[in-house]
Amino acid sequence: MFKIAVLVSGGGTDLQSIIDAVENKYLDVKIEMVIGSKDNIYALERAEKHNIETFVVTRREYGDKSSDKILELTKGKVDLIVLAGFLSILDGEILKEFDNKIINIHPSLIPSFCGPGMYGLKVHEAVIKSGVKYSGCTVHFVNSEVDGGAILLQEAVPVYFEDAAETLQKRILEKEHVILPEAIKLLSEGKVEFVDGKAKILENK
Repeated sequence: MFKIAVLVSGGGTDLQSIIDAVENKYLDVKIEMVIGSKDNIYALERAEKHNIETFVVTRREYGDKSSDKILELTKGKVDLIVLAGFLSILDGEILKEFDNKIINIHPSLIPSFCGPGMYGLKVHEAVIKSGVKYSGCTVHFVNSEVDGGAILLQEAVPVYFEDAAETLQKRILEKEHVILPEAIKLLSEGKVEFVDGKAKILENK
């Protein structure tokens, strides 16, 4: 069976969307483990309620060896690493070991409003300040450039003049909870290939 590790840093609503997709049989995968970047986050509670093994890898404890520790936990045990609201940056050997096998969900339409320092409400605040009429979310592959890997899926949502960062975030999260499980499904079924550095979805495979 296709196995995944999910990395989390907060409340874990994206994680919950994956758990739900597994339990309702949309996804034929096993969540092998959930790894948190902090202690006492609700995402870890969500995992434990569903009998999923959890680990905590904090910068405080592991410093610049955090990515190596995550690699140690995942190597040979999972087919895909899913960053679901994970706020630490992965670097080093794990990017080679899991080349094109790490995906992230970002709360904007990459390449807009992404890169170092752009996470959480900061993204939505920048979107509203800019006056753009559409934002959304992106599932992309992770490489050494922050938010720079090949784009797999995107979903757009309108930005209303009256929006606050929180209302926009809520609207985008609803889409995140759809396209993140969809991306995992495509990868678990072998329906993604890379052509000229871009991710191509194979419809008929």
